[in-house]
Amino acid sequence: MQADQDERKLFVLHSSVLIHDPSAIFRFQEHDVFLAFSVLDRLANGNHLSTEMMQNARQFNQFLDELVRASSSQGLQQGIPLLDYSLAAKIDSNCRGKLHFQTEFLSSQLPKTLPKNSQDNEILETILALKTQNQSAQVVLVSRDISLRIKAGILGITAQDYFNASALEDIDLLYSGSLHLTAEFWDSDCQFRTWTEKSRTFYRIESEQVRDWYPNQYIVSTASPEFEAYVMSVEGKTALLAKLENYRTESTWGITALNADQNFALNMLLNPDVDFVTLLGNAGTGKTLLALAAGLQMTMEENRFQEIIMTRETVSVGEDIGYLPGTEEEKMAPWMGALMDNLELLGGGNQTDSWKKSSTQDVLMSRIKLRSINYMRGRTFQNRYIILDEAQNLTVKQIKTLITRAGPKTKLICLGNLAQIDTKYLSATSSGLTFAVDRFKRWKHSAHITLMRGERSRLADYASLNL
Repeated sequence: MQADQDERKLFVLHSSVLIHDPSAIFRFQEHDVFLAFSVLDRLANGNHLSTEMMQNARQFNQFLDELVRASSSQGLQQGIPLLDYSLAAKIDSNCRGKLHFQTEFLSSQLPKTLPKNSQDNEILETILALKTQNQSAQVVLVSRDISLRIKAGILGITAQDYFNASALEDIDLLYSGSLHLTAEFWDSDCQFRTWTEKSRTFYRIESEQVRDWYPNQYIVSTASPEFEAYVMSVEGKTALLAKLENYRTESTWGITALNADQNFALNMLLNPDVDFVTLLGNAGTGKTLLALAAGLQMTMEENRFQEIIMTRETVSVGEDIGYLPGTEEEKMAPWMGALMDNLELLGGGNQTDSWKKSSTQDVLMSRIKLRSINYMRGRTFQNRYIILDEAQNLTVKQIKTLITRAGPKTKLICLGNLAQIDTKYLSATSSGLTFAVDRFKRWKHSAHITLMRGERSRLADYASLNL
């Protein structure tokens, strides 16, 4: 988090920040950090939290325990220098502030309309009192709870989100995975050469602008010369490109690409040199269908993978239906409706013979395993094709846990729609999927594409744009 050099600040941390990042107290550079009693109470009584959030709360309490045990009672009154903690310098070398605890009851004149038994209102009351006592420093509330920040603003309290939790300042800055070259590009100072080698067409472009290109980026030229290609490598101001295979006419497990973005997605999904693929897009753009078709092609026909593993975060859109009986796969079945819908299409949905249709489905399901994301820690998947659906609902920690499960000869596909995040305290800029797209864009064995055009139906396409 950027520090304001002109004014010292006192950041009051809400529990929503600490259960997201246990090391948050070390990320405010030279500014001081304040912890209210209401926040410590919420962390101590974390039964309402998810498993991951409870782990983060326990980790933070361990940090506090070591800090408190190493400090005298006088040090607790005056504030604990955060840089004295060994972890502080590893996280931020500019961590020069102090950690202050609420050591007494701080009263303020809260509006009578605010109930006193609310933990959020208690922290607002504490901040109003701190503002009165600390005239020399600006008191700032840091919270991931939008409702709390709104209430703080109404009361005249400066409030902000925890910026360290975001990969980008604005989601519009997220890497799209594609680039369109117009006539203006070719009119600039650039050199272009093309040749064919072993039935593949390659392009070499020399220009200052290619320094900003990324490996496996989709490049389409809409002006002469016209082509669709992907970046194989970038060295200085020289980029080597390879022409895309045309999957608009060539079938992949019975389906063909319906637009340019889908064609590029199939190229990357079927590329043996790409180990990690992220597909973003609204509902109906074909993310799951493309990933599953490519997986079946490489598993059933080419034998490049032993089996397909499909998993997703089990976040409900509406009210939870409660515990589900059965095995792991039976419990996951209600969450995998998208898999079954696409399998019906890929497995011969147009067959009139019900027996043939059923037997085809059984053969496909013998190579597809449904796995719960809750039991992934500690596992290693070798020679597997893994599809992670609804990845926008994962935190950075969760998606890191899943990606690091990949063993030799394993390919991981992450699918998601950043406009449909159902996890509390997550936003488009702080989603683990956003971090994955941003951090992997420079790696030569990863690819990303944003699918823009809906292909499910005209009804679904209109609803995505207008509802």
